[in-house]
This record gives sequence, C-alpha cells and structure tokens, in this order.
Amino acid sequence: MPIVVNLDVVLARRRMKSKDLAATIGISETNLSLLKQGHVRGVRFGTLEAICHALECQPGDLLAYQPGPADARDW
Repeated sequence: MPIVVNLDVVLARRRMKSKDLAATIGISETNLSLLKQGHVRGVRFGTLEAICHALECQPGDLLAYQPGPADARDW
C-alpha cells in the first residue's frame, strides 16, 4: 500500500509508549497497534485528531504517500 504510517516514529520522538497514547486517546492497544503497522483500511478523523492533539503533531507527520512501481494508476 502506498500510504505509510509513521506513528511509531512520532511516538519515539515524543518518548511516548503506545499503551500511554492508547489510554490518552481512548482506544485499545490492539487497535493502535494495527494502525501503527498499517493494517487498517481507514482511520476516523476523530481518532486522527485525538492522536495529533496528544502528540502535538500534524496528520502529515503521521501519514506519508510512497508510491511503488505498481502504484502508477490513471486517475
């Protein structure tokens, strides 16, 4: 998938553990782990907002677009 989740990088920069972030924003550690690994098909804006608020970051700090050779599409 060409969307890369950099949540683990932002967490490391903020010296925050995943379980602490999960508790702060009110989601399960399992769901946060799935998000960190990029194993989700989507994320609610409310969840993204809560993560950005807790980590004092922007959505672009958490998500990146990295197209691969097979990702060239005619939009």
